[in-house]
Amino acid sequence: MFSKTDTQLPLGGALPTNDAQSCNVASSGFSETWRLLKLLNGYRMVVAALFVTLPLAGIDSQSLGAHTPELFLATSLIYLVFSIFSTVTLYSRWPRFGVQVYVQVLVDILIVTLLMHASGGIASGLGMLLLVSVAGGSILMPGRTAIFFAATASLMVLGEQIRAHLLDPLPGGNYTQAGLLGAAFFATAWLTYTLAERIRATEKLAAQRGVDLANMQQLTEYIIQRMQTGVLVVDAQENVRLINESARHLLGAGSEGSDFAAQQPYQRIEQLCPALAGQWRDWHDGLQLETQVFSPSQTAAALLPRFAHMGTDAASGTLIFLEDTAALAQQAQQMKLASLGRLTASIAHEIRNPLGAISHAAQLLAESPTHEAGDARFIQIIGDQTRRVNTIIENILQLSRRERSHPQEFMLKDWLEGFVDEFSRTQNIDASLFAVEATPPSLRVRIDPSQLHQILWNLCDNALRHGPKNHAVGETAIYLRGGIMADSPHPFLDVIDRSPAIAKEVVEHIFEPFFTTAPQGTGLGLYISRELCECNQARLNYLAVRQGASTDAPGKGKGGNCFRITFADPRRKQVA
Repeated sequence: MFSKTDTQLPLGGALPTNDAQSCNVASSGFSETWRLLKLLNGYRMVVAALFVTLPLAGIDSQSLGAHTPELFLATSLIYLVFSIFSTVTLYSRWPRFGVQVYVQVLVDILIVTLLMHASGGIASGLGMLLLVSVAGGSILMPGRTAIFFAATASLMVLGEQIRAHLLDPLPGGNYTQAGLLGAAFFATAWLTYTLAERIRATEKLAAQRGVDLANMQQLTEYIIQRMQTGVLVVDAQENVRLINESARHLLGAGSEGSDFAAQQPYQRIEQLCPALAGQWRDWHDGLQLETQVFSPSQTAAALLPRFAHMGTDAASGTLIFLEDTAALAQQAQQMKLASLGRLTASIAHEIRNPLGAISHAAQLLAESPTHEAGDARFIQIIGDQTRRVNTIIENILQLSRRERSHPQEFMLKDWLEGFVDEFSRTQNIDASLFAVEATPPSLRVRIDPSQLHQILWNLCDNALRHGPKNHAVGETAIYLRGGIMADSPHPFLDVIDRSPAIAKEVVEHIFEPFFTTAPQGTGLGLYISRELCECNQARLNYLAVRQGASTDAPGKGKGGNCFRITFADPRRKQVA
């Protein structure tokens, strides 16, 4: 039920055609007719060997060879030699099939007639052997040929009876028995041919159904492998019996050639994904009816599993569907932003008007010559806080007014180099503080370039504000590294800096709105960046850089922070 055939449809290949399958079926049927002819020849060899052995062994066979023993033995030896010769021609398949059938059946009729003559005629009962030859010929050849074999056998038997009656009358021989034997030949030929035709039609229909089933199986496997939904089949022993490409990518199990796929006979679901295994066991035992969203790893997409029994008994397998929640999150994000836009549009002016009045009053108060010296500090606080509130309003309006994402596919390295040039000129810093790398250099990503620009600008600005203020000549402050995930086809972009590592108790809150550790921060930069990523079916995660990891950090082992942008699967169509 769960086994996966060895001859799978190759990914990217074409489905086999019915013509090719039909040729295989025809070839199989042709081989079957040769096999039947070999069985008929085996019967011939056994009969000939028996007829040769009995006289030579001195066994009294009563009527066998009673009339002419020498003719019976000689004919039996010729019959045995002919059967051996036929074996050679059958395995060499020369001459062609039809010629061999004609020759062998006609020789059978002739030899059996001679044996019947040597044994005393029709009364010997050897004429019944002709029924096997006629039946075999009727199975192997079309209807007219079957009638021809029956007519030939009937004529030979009738001729033997006429010869016996005219030349050497024997007791017990009569025309009635010859006629009945001839009728039996025709009846055998007709019945055998009719049954053989029905069997052939049934076999042809079964073969066609087999072709249809094989095509359907390969088409089903092709569709399953191409589905963007992850599909797994798990048996009662917790073995993964089938897993498609999407499920491998979503769970980080790699491709067909990965270590997981190479495990034989099957890999356990616990080894594939412990989180999924736990939910499957709870569902299987009836402890949990509602499935929960989970992530196989820190940077993997959030997945929603669905379970379904493949049978009625408890030992039946389970069909598991894995849905990437990125598309659903993107749609929910669009709805959330639309609601936020309507909300902020209605309150922006209500906040800005009194805020502007407060700011203007503070400026007038600062310009007044009558205020005391101690009031200057309070006036400054009012000005700073009004500007901060105004910045928060600007960020929220910027988020709510943003248009839908318009993803484009472009070369990541070329785009990063252009971004670094613009950012360094705008911020008036040396471009040598940036290091840009992409593996492979031709790496392409699909995302809205303007929104990626805003995301990267926020991350780089944070890196400069929180990192060291002074840098040595030639020292890298921000490392922009692009690549492809080792266990999935997702491209990624790492923004690695040399700022102090974020405390563990703070990490889980850094993407929350209005959360900040800086006195003058708004707490919206990382929140907006993650929102922009989700609008493009991408993910933004924080990864702490290990101290001394010189291959990861730009500061030659000085540690730092890494924010990873994991782009959408390039195989998946972007949801607008």
